[in-house]
Amino acid sequence: MLDSLKEAGKSIGRELTRAWESLSDGWRELLSRCGSALVRYERPKYGNDNDSFPYWGLINAEVEETASDLVVRVEMPGVGKENFSIQIVGNTLFIRGEKQLVRENGGSTYHLVERAYGSFERTIALPKNVDSEKSQANYVDGVLAIRLPKAISETVRNIPVE
Repeated sequence: MLDSLKEAGKSIGRELTRAWESLSDGWRELLSRCGSALVRYERPKYGNDNDSFPYWGLINAEVEETASDLVVRVEMPGVGKENFSIQIVGNTLFIRGEKQLVRENGGSTYHLVERAYGSFERTIALPKNVDSEKSQANYVDGVLAIRLPKAISETVRNIPVE
């Protein structure tokens, strides 16, 4: 009987290990696929219920390459276009801004808060060099679209060794 209990314990241990590994694999995949979309918001000061607002939120983006441009689209509903700051440093695009909480009346109570508010920064590695001087951005229906013309590459030049 003792042997069967030991065997059952080992079997349960193996199943728990498999379940834990599966869960860990799922989290690793989630972080690798969207880890850069997970952004920490600097929490705004909105009074007594400040603790109910999340620190973290997802800022989903896509980078599309055409023959002449990179087009970056970022979903940012609820942010006024005047609240964005866009900067290119090397091959990195920085999108900064602030998502402000707008309340309908001051006497309300939140029962569910999944949206994040406050200052944010999203960085996106660009796969090509771009001409930042000719870049353009627009914001329509909650989507920030940034068109970045690819930099004209120099011709290949061989350098002889003397």
